[in-house]
Amino acid sequence: MTPSASAATPLSLWVVAACFNEAAGIEAFIGAIEALGLVEQLLLIDDGSRDGTAAVVRRDIEARRQQPQAMPVSLIELTRNFGKEAAMLAGLDQARGRCDAVVLIDADLQHPPELIPEMVRHWQNGAEMVTAIRSPEDQESRLKIISASGFYSLFNRLTDSVQLVDGAGDFRLLSQPVVRALTDMREGTRFSKALFPWTGFESVDISYDRPPRSSGASTWNVRRLFSYALDGIFSFSVLPLRIWIAVGTVISLISLVYALVLVISTLLHGIDVPGYASLIVAVLFLGGVQLIGIGILGEYIGRIFEESKRRPPYLVRRISASASSDRQGEA
Repeated sequence: MTPSASAATPLSLWVVAACFNEAAGIEAFIGAIEALGLVEQLLLIDDGSRDGTAAVVRRDIEARRQQPQAMPVSLIELTRNFGKEAAMLAGLDQARGRCDAVVLIDADLQHPPELIPEMVRHWQNGAEMVTAIRSPEDQESRLKIISASGFYSLFNRLTDSVQLVDGAGDFRLLSQPVVRALTDMREGTRFSKALFPWTGFESVDISYDRPPRSSGASTWNVRRLFSYALDGIFSFSVLPLRIWIAVGTVISLISLVYALVLVISTLLHGIDVPGYASLIVAVLFLGGVQLIGIGILGEYIGRIFEESKRRPPYLVRRISASASSDRQGEA
């Protein structure tokens, strides 16, 4: 169905949520989605949870099989923790060709489900994608907000192909053409925050206030956030390599000037014994510069190595569903 379809034609809307250790709050999340009365299918992807999340969802699915009027719920269990990006891709793969639009949402209720009807209205008015933008008045720590804003600013300076909006995350409504575009991209290191705008589909932004987590704790520590930021930069920009060409050129020019100064000084004053301290400083500085340059090269080469192996982004252990979808998916 296209956005201009008649209001009499029912919207086929799927909600896709990646879950990792959400056993304490997953039933409340399912209830919040069902209460909307808009969702044809709720698809949960268990990304290798260790707290029994999958078992809780399977019990809910079994109960729904006895209630034909209940909202259908499906569960994809991955064989291990592949990461949120891979889990979202698994959900989009399953939803491809089976619905009109997909809402990506977190299962911890920090993405308010009550925002979904507004997303649907924008989609029906012609938006190909609707992006929820987190309000600046956020529950996160001041340090995390500043570091996140700094990353968005740095990313936008380093890349020309795509620009990120500060506060835009994975909470989005995607029309079926966007779903097909995203699932066609099978790169191993995914950075969906940039893949969404890179597709070029028309997007409408809406703001929201993110409530605190109702249960559990975030698994995004400083190390994982830093690694994710590097994935984003190195996946969408080669400017770090070009910057290092400029750094090497400047250092070479400085070295040439210094060599000329030494030659002139030797011709005018004779041979001078160089200072030990200045020699050590120069060696350590140049050694550090070389190691940083090798590290940047290594980041790109490592990603080439990972892509060349062509491993699947995820593996599925089992799929459980309370009811089957009427549509056939696309390969």
